[in-house]
Amino acid sequence: MSLVFERVGPEAAAEVLEIVRVAFSARPPLDPPADALGETEGSMKERLAVFGGVLARLDGAGVAATVLHPVETTMWLRRFAVLPDQQGHGVAHKMVTYAAAIARAEGLDDVAVVAREELPETLRFWERQGFRSLRGPDAAGPGPEVRLHRLLNEHVVEVVDADAMFELGRRMAGMVAAGDVLVLSGGLGAGKTTFTKGLGAGLGARGEITSPTFVIARVHPSTVDGPPLVHVDAYRLGGIDELDDLDLDTDLDDAVTVIEWGEGLAEGLSESRLEIRIVRSEADDAPLDDVSAPEGADPRRVEIVPVGIRWRGTDLTSL
Repeated sequence: MSLVFERVGPEAAAEVLEIVRVAFSARPPLDPPADALGETEGSMKERLAVFGGVLARLDGAGVAATVLHPVETTMWLRRFAVLPDQQGHGVAHKMVTYAAAIARAEGLDDVAVVAREELPETLRFWERQGFRSLRGPDAAGPGPEVRLHRLLNEHVVEVVDADAMFELGRRMAGMVAAGDVLVLSGGLGAGKTTFTKGLGAGLGARGEITSPTFVIARVHPSTVDGPPLVHVDAYRLGGIDELDDLDLDTDLDDAVTVIEWGEGLAEGLSESRLEIRIVRSEADDAPLDDVSAPEGADPRRVEIVPVGIRWRGTDLTSL
């Protein structure tokens, strides 16, 4: 099978409209109904005339489409649609990646979508693609809608097994220095500790690195005159300020600090940090042409978001 993505304009309005109608009609009934169902060929031409859109063809037949709508520094994905019989095969994931590449080339800061809160599976899909809800009064859209954004300075690594996760951590060790903070998030068994083991190996950290579930924080001195590794479990911390009460054997400014379960807690520890989200790949996350994953593999999507001046301009592509 050959899946091809292309930029399209008003000339593709009829084809894009048909995909949108079929995809949105297959969703559960909503009140009020989705605005997409009110589109006409004329209104779709007007939308596509602004900045165009993306059309996916599988063996020459259109199977997915979205309208691109840049506003200030954000690329909005409007009328994002995949035909029902192609959902769960990686088409949506690849279309997001293609659209994000266009936005990045345009110098924009993020891509965004509007989703309905009554469709939890749809919200879950966008979250797996790295989209997050805004905080504050701008988080909600009109009515029962939620605005979701994905920053474009993130770097994504697909890992196929635990060995690959370990090696990713080892490679990361070549980029970090004393004072750096890494905030890890992901479900149970996602690979956070495996990543940290690789990081520790790359740093020459002494001692076995294990899950910090039963010890809130553990210090691993360096065996190669490098910075120590501080491994923290924030799950049971009431706040990151509680680190001050742990009487660690090292100053965090002199160490590389890894905080598991730290999303939403560790942001106050350092204005510059790497936020690393580990997500189990699911059916719609796997590219159609991915032949590198061995049978029985349990792949992960590792989203690395650099935050702050420390990481400005850092090239993460070598990971």
